[in-house]
Amino acid sequence: MASYGSQAMWGDLQRVLVRPPLPADAAHVERYGWRGVPDAAAATAEHDDLRALLAAAGAEVIVSEHDPGNPDAIYVYDPVLVGDDGAALLRPGKEGRLGEPDGIGASLEDAGIPVASRMTAPATVEGGDTVWLDHDTLLVGHGYRTGTAGIAALREAFPDAEVIAFDLPHWVGAVEVMHLMSLISPLDGDLAVVYPRIAPVRLMELLAERGIETVEVPDEEFETMGSNVLALGPRRALALEGNDETRRRMERAGVEVVTYKGDHISRLGDGGPTCLTRPLLRAG
Repeated sequence: MASYGSQAMWGDLQRVLVRPPLPADAAHVERYGWRGVPDAAAATAEHDDLRALLAAAGAEVIVSEHDPGNPDAIYVYDPVLVGDDGAALLRPGKEGRLGEPDGIGASLEDAGIPVASRMTAPATVEGGDTVWLDHDTLLVGHGYRTGTAGIAALREAFPDAEVIAFDLPHWVGAVEVMHLMSLISPLDGDLAVVYPRIAPVRLMELLAERGIETVEVPDEEFETMGSNVLALGPRRALALEGNDETRRRMERAGVEVVTYKGDHISRLGDGGPTCLTRPLLRAG
């Protein structure tokens, strides 16, 4: 049986990698731009509960403890993509995260997932700027953390996929960066959560062309990561607690939603459930 392959974002989640907060991380959160210092016990409890929800959804949860001292390392979606051929190690655009790909790559190899490609300078790509619309279509946001050279490197890493790039908004600049996944999270082959007000026009046109319906995130829940939702399976979602209107809208669209408390692991570091997880294997 396959142990890896995740070139889609809504099939049943079967294997997933996470990285818990480590004691060495807390002293560096200010340097990494976090909004505050998380309480160590609360952060650990929140992450334990997150892992329990993933396991309850049917996923094998693999725990990595790479890159201690880097609080951003809990956001394991960013340093790697896992495709049909194995792990594509990326090169983050945030300097403090440059050690993550090698660390997570070692954990993936321990889990039986080969490294298929490694991105090198000057290319930069962060996973938060990548969205698999389907098995053969990879959307990429061109922003402050993912540039022209990185997008070209993605096309080399996934030669059989159509890689479609979109310009991202400046928002508030390079310090508080906007990722593509700040704007869209697929929930099924024909459904996605979207914050349309600042989404690229060509992205909205592409969704319409592909027959993908949207659940719109209200303005008041955009900055609280209402659009950052992890599909546990088709129309099954894990969302950050507190975005109640977005949850209701998903449920009206036929989505089963479970929520987790992320005051310390999500809100303080601006990373939602997709950021906290690196899907390794999905069904279908």
